[in-house]
Amino acid sequence: MSRFWSKIVHDLDPYVPGEQPRIEGLIKLNTNENPYPPSPKALEAIRRATDEPLRLYPDPVSAELRETIAASFGLEAGNIFVGNGSDEVLAHAFMGLLKQDGPLLFPDITYSFYPVYCGLYGIEAKKIPLADDMSVDIDAYRGPAGAIILPNPNAPTGIALPLADIRKLAEADRDRLLVVDEAYVDFGGESAAALVPDFDNILVIRTFSKSYSLAGSRVGFAIGQRPLIEALERVKDSFNSYPLDRLAQAAATAAWKDRDWFEATRSRIMMSRNRLAGDLTELGFEVLPSAANFVFARHAGHEGASLAAALRAEAILVRHFNKPRISDYLRITVGTEAECSRLVEVLRKIL
Repeated sequence: MSRFWSKIVHDLDPYVPGEQPRIEGLIKLNTNENPYPPSPKALEAIRRATDEPLRLYPDPVSAELRETIAASFGLEAGNIFVGNGSDEVLAHAFMGLLKQDGPLLFPDITYSFYPVYCGLYGIEAKKIPLADDMSVDIDAYRGPAGAIILPNPNAPTGIALPLADIRKLAEADRDRLLVVDEAYVDFGGESAAALVPDFDNILVIRTFSKSYSLAGSRVGFAIGQRPLIEALERVKDSFNSYPLDRLAQAAATAAWKDRDWFEATRSRIMMSRNRLAGDLTELGFEVLPSAANFVFARHAGHEGASLAAALRAEAILVRHFNKPRISDYLRITVGTEAECSRLVEVLRKIL
């Protein structure tokens, strides 16, 4: 421990991101990136933005991007907040909105950044166990709490709640904030953005990293009624007034407008996911129902860690979590058709 560390830094258990190794011929199915290139219109927008204005600061409020997103939901730009990936948007939400009287509730098996943020900002957390089938039991969230955060679809399970259940949670206590983390919603979930006009206690957080193939640009956003968005803006402007650079703003705006590319790409991923789930089932895996761009699966005859290691030896990376209840599962990103076929071929050989 450094003698200059604060107690907060000393006590932190930082988030561990997915591995990004340099291995020749690697099939990388461990970090839920989109296997297909970004929209050509997004790439062209980046090229146009790489000129003399780069010497100037970017638009601090990302006006064009916010207006573009808002219009598609029938909302105003003031209902949209943007930041450096959904992780930064989440961080601002934890600091500005989720530190309430009473614990913050979230699933015991979920995005592992949540407990990290709780430690960083001194937020009391209460983990609610998933049901035996790994689904979120909304009835378990009806007790007293300061706030709730739920990924929908959940990660790493991939299981989604119907919009009706999100509405029930929001209606159960309108004095309690409900944050819905929709990083994977475009692959088969129902977005809670439709509830924002009717609920001042719902904040929806989305990302361009998955369904728009812009993980390298780091663009995320939130949708909510104006007081919630203003809270995020106040945190941002006390931390970093220029969160999105010119290239990121240009790329995200163009990608959002290119609906044909978006629909074609996500449909292709969902078809590959369903095919992969079927192939894994034929190999003897138990595969949870996924509404995301990954599957969560285990094999009764093999430990998760040993399977992950065997795949790595064949230059295929998947994500393994050495945690209670899920240590035998593998989270497998849906790759290209060829990558999924290679994965199944190697697994058949291993098994």
